[in-house]
Amino acid sequence: MSGTTNPFLHLVEALDPKDPQQRFFNLSKLGDPRYERLPFSVRVLLESAVRNCDGFLVKQQDVESILNWKQTQAKTVEVPFRPSRVILQDFTGVPAVVDFAAMRDAVTQLGGDPEKINPVCPADLVIDHSIQVDFNRKTDSLQKNQDLEFDRNKERFQFLKWGSKAFRNMRIIPPGSGIVHQVNLEYLARVVFNQDGLYYPDSLVGTDSHTTMIDGLGVLGWGVGGIEAEAVMLGQPISMVLPQVVGYKLYGTPDKFITSTDIVLTVTKHLRQVGVVGKFVEFFGPGVSQLSIADRATIANMCPEYGATAAFFPVDDVSVKYLEQTGRDAEKLDYITKYLKAVAMFRDYNDVSQDPDFTQVVEMDLSAVVPCCSGPKRPQDRIAVSDMKSDFDSCLAAKQGFKGFAVAPESHHASEPFQFNGTDYSLSHGSVVIAAITSCTNTSNPSVMLGAGLLAKKAVEAGLCVKPYIKTSLSPGSGVVTYYLKESGVMDYLFKLGFEVVGYGCMTCIGNSGPLPEPVVEAITKGDLVAAGILSGNRNFEGRVHPNTRANYLASPPLVIAYAIAGTVRIDFDTEPIAVNAQGKEVFLRDIWPTREEIQAVEREFVIPSMFKEVYEKIEKVNERWNALSAPSDKLYPWDPKSTYIKSPPFFTGLTMALEPPRSITDAYVLLNLGDSVTTDHISPAGNIARSSSAARFLTDKGLSPRDFNSYGSRRGNDAVMARGTFANIRLFNKFLNKQAPRTLHLPSGETLDVFDAAERYQQAGSPLVILAGKEYGSGSSRDWAAKGPFLLGIKAVLAESYERIHRSNLVGMGVIPLEYLPGVTADSLGLTGRERYSVVVPELLEPRMLVDVKLDTGKSFQVRMRFDTDVELTYFLNGGILNYMIRKMSGK
Repeated sequence: MSGTTNPFLHLVEALDPKDPQQRFFNLSKLGDPRYERLPFSVRVLLESAVRNCDGFLVKQQDVESILNWKQTQAKTVEVPFRPSRVILQDFTGVPAVVDFAAMRDAVTQLGGDPEKINPVCPADLVIDHSIQVDFNRKTDSLQKNQDLEFDRNKERFQFLKWGSKAFRNMRIIPPGSGIVHQVNLEYLARVVFNQDGLYYPDSLVGTDSHTTMIDGLGVLGWGVGGIEAEAVMLGQPISMVLPQVVGYKLYGTPDKFITSTDIVLTVTKHLRQVGVVGKFVEFFGPGVSQLSIADRATIANMCPEYGATAAFFPVDDVSVKYLEQTGRDAEKLDYITKYLKAVAMFRDYNDVSQDPDFTQVVEMDLSAVVPCCSGPKRPQDRIAVSDMKSDFDSCLAAKQGFKGFAVAPESHHASEPFQFNGTDYSLSHGSVVIAAITSCTNTSNPSVMLGAGLLAKKAVEAGLCVKPYIKTSLSPGSGVVTYYLKESGVMDYLFKLGFEVVGYGCMTCIGNSGPLPEPVVEAITKGDLVAAGILSGNRNFEGRVHPNTRANYLASPPLVIAYAIAGTVRIDFDTEPIAVNAQGKEVFLRDIWPTREEIQAVEREFVIPSMFKEVYEKIEKVNERWNALSAPSDKLYPWDPKSTYIKSPPFFTGLTMALEPPRSITDAYVLLNLGDSVTTDHISPAGNIARSSSAARFLTDKGLSPRDFNSYGSRRGNDAVMARGTFANIRLFNKFLNKQAPRTLHLPSGETLDVFDAAERYQQAGSPLVILAGKEYGSGSSRDWAAKGPFLLGIKAVLAESYERIHRSNLVGMGVIPLEYLPGVTADSLGLTGRERYSVVVPELLEPRMLVDVKLDTGKSFQVRMRFDTDVELTYFLNGGILNYMIRKMSGK
């Protein structure tokens, strides 16, 4: 409650007359008919604005703008939003804590109080991105992978433990606990906060794009850049454009063989076609009540893949039953239900009178969903399982692109023999070499996990197996999954097929797939084969899963096992047997596929509240190596200049309290000339550090051997490594070279260099840099290093046709100018080659979304839109970035 200046204090009343100390802002007392027509997701934004209205950060006009959503949502109206909490994972959390530590140093140097740099809203950091699949198909794989995780990341973990002690309001969930979004769903989610005598809706932002998974439980949340999350932790509201809200009506009943994965891949493709970028999607209709919270969370999880900001399922009776199932106590359930009903945020999906106004309504009949996968290079490219074989064959022949590998026709049936453990095998195009049940998208869902277990049981009983060279793995999102897989008796069957638990974390889905067997890599390389990975994840961009799997398909956990048994994606399960057993009997997938009824019966019996309570009661204490880890106790972090993991970043070097006027960009060279859908994986890869890369040379010079390189994701606390890893993805397609390579053309000399080496030469010559790009620049994971890295390379602006929302925000947060071609204009239509030199005229008086002139050394000029979308973003830019702004603010007397 924002003090006595709040003009809405008259709305405050007790939720229960028997307990007058526990109060809430009763929005129903606004007496405004517009409130009950608002989408439920917008009601959460309104409550936050009412509760935090102080006339400064949140104004009374902001409340009116949200109330008037029906009229204002079609315009570009900026409103502030103060989430209730922040969630982080360690890949993005480590750089956030590094920034906080460096900001404390900067505030001290400017004469301020360093302890002002401290989270003012609750922040939870779950360590889940560090573990890799180094060991699999062994009884002790889990322990070995966890030991190796700790050995590799001890320095990072010590730093995080220091952060948990040095900063108030920051909780660290130790490694080995689970995936951040599943832990959030099962344990961290409050649904309704009860703090300081006040009830209010749980809401959050997270430094991971799949933070939206929590929307499935009726908690409004979405991913932001780490830079923006840091500002929220320091008490700043998010400045956002009031979103349009697409109502997504679900009706019908899914077929008994359909999984939630099939539904979400279908929704993803549909909403991509509808076009929901920058919008909220809110689900309604009778079909929603047929979906479990796990099913809803699966659909909400892939929100970034269909491009929306949030994918909201308002709380209903099913939500409350889920909270009960996951061990939340009766008192909480009581006030959650009472509060949400009192403020008209509790939903009955079968009551059409509750349906609010939407910007647009689209529908989907759940009975029309068919089993499907997505790939081979993008999550939105859905393929019916019945079409997988023909689709892969057409991709082989098609020209290089999202659905093409440009394999010569005479090579389509090429095969390459190899030996593994003394036995002869062969690989061909489409051979499965990675099969991973992984990722927050699916491992949080008992129906698909038990479905995989039941399919494994039937497969083993039918005499089927998985070839030993295929890298199989099971990385659950929490210990609860292991618990119910064991109790239900299916874990042994999963193990027999190679799917034993290898760790609790994101693993294969984020590229922590570990090495493939050397004979497999040699066969793929020698035959130039399009090998396949099949994973129950949410991302399959090129170069992400593994460098040697050029085709990667997203699928439900049961289908992951099915394709692993088949050994290839070039199979039609309807007409071809999945395998032939030792007795020579053909076994078809339909013979071993469990029905929804079978799965639900097992789920009802074995997924019970006591499991959740037992696992989560000890979650912060169960990891003995974490408990024994020593960490510094200083308020200012004692940086180790020899560290290759944690380094004080140069972002604040020379920072003063005085602002400098904005500078135009003069005679900039183009560092990279890129096309469409350049992802944050291309810009700032998270996977292995290639031995031939600039980062590898840097680490070698520091005395490290390749086995100690670890991954880029694990080294995000060291800017020297991350700057060298920027644009280091081997699948980066640079028009200067007309091929995929992490290299570029140094224009003054004509030499082809690693991107970092070229940028370093430009910087030594004092030459500013820009990037040319196409549509959807920066799509993929919310990765702040995808903005920090380019900033350190000397990139002053990016010129693209369009941007992914979080990445554009991150560029602004680092003081890099996002420029956008005007509608209908592209680099091609302007005849740009990238070999020109670019000058961008930046006026002293800036306005949101203003047009500016770009002048080339050829004499050509054109206008572009400067994508600072709000006044707050302009303020950040004028300060040189959001963190500089916060330091100046915290250092003021």
